Amino acid sequence: MALDEAPPFWWKPNAWQGWLLAPIGMIFGKVSAARMDASAEEAVDVPVICVGNFIAGGAGKTPTVQMLCKYLASRKFKPGILSRGYGGAVTSPTVVNLEHHNAHDVGDEALLHAEKHTTVVSANRPQGAKILIDKGCDIIVMDDGFQNASLAKDYCLVVIDSKRALGNGFTMPAGPLRVPFKRQLHHASSVLIIGEHEPGIRLVRKIARSGRQAFHAGISVIGRSKLRGSNVLAFAGIADPTKFYDTLESIGVKIVDRESFGDHHYFLDEECSDLLERAEKQKLKLITTSKDHARLKGMGEKRNQLAEAAQILNIQLVPENPSMLEQITNKAIANFKRRKLDAKATETIELSADEPVKAD
Repeated sequence: MALDEAPPFWWKPNAWQGWLLAPIGMIFGKVSAARMDASAEEAVDVPVICVGNFIAGGAGKTPTVQMLCKYLASRKFKPGILSRGYGGAVTSPTVVNLEHHNAHDVGDEALLHAEKHTTVVSANRPQGAKILIDKGCDIIVMDDGFQNASLAKDYCLVVIDSKRALGNGFTMPAGPLRVPFKRQLHHASSVLIIGEHEPGIRLVRKIARSGRQAFHAGISVIGRSKLRGSNVLAFAGIADPTKFYDTLESIGVKIVDRESFGDHHYFLDEECSDLLERAEKQKLKLITTSKDHARLKGMGEKRNQLAEAAQILNIQLVPENPSMLEQITNKAIANFKRRKLDAKATETIELSADEPVKAD
């Protein structure tokens, strides 16, 4: 099911559609869990940190990856970002080049990441990781891939949007969970809850009972003083546009007009013209998300025109625990070193077993 087709009943705990589809969700969940539980097929010679989510749809992975990579760079690492390239057309592992690629090629998230760090899009995670290592990266941050067992991971940070949390708690297609929650939690190193809404806060006890650490982070708007008091036409094609609108209003922006599209939406010429005309007629500033802006650039004359006219709401995450990123990084490195030792010990045992037995 495509992310832009996520049905409203996924976010309603008592909706009859969820209960009706629950038996199918149970079957899907068992199959997905078996795949997730499989042993990693390949490992690479640098630490791998995976930033994932429990559900289909937006949770805050992109700003989390950016926050983590910024911290890693401050510690003199050279992080490389590995993305599936959702929505992109490339079919082979590809190093993202901002001068040659657009969102149609590699997806919006990869374009945002490539502005700061070496980024590879690859459905084959091990191949993509090896390319990043060849490019000189000494630590890999995966944007998504938590449920994918093809590449060995040293730390899995799972992001939860506190407003949506786990939705109705069912597995697809009955709900938004990719795999049953408890089975996924078993694979998580820790959980990052973004925001302070009640659905996310209620999960903290379940997470604590599993022995996993729950971190918390808030959202900070970059350049908020320049936006405060503006009358705007806000538009967004993300999983939960209301998050975008709520953030704008929280910093004193007046949304006079708004337009919501499906997640990862590619704008048509007539849609761009309509937004530009409405803004001009009402004397409003246009504003959108960084992902939507990335999907407009380099995609044709009308889209470029809209991109140039629109301001971007740039956000960053602010961890509640100042040592969160340090803890995650140190644990990932420790797990990587343990993984390498275990692999070396296994190799030694296998070599010993292959040695011929000498007769007395």
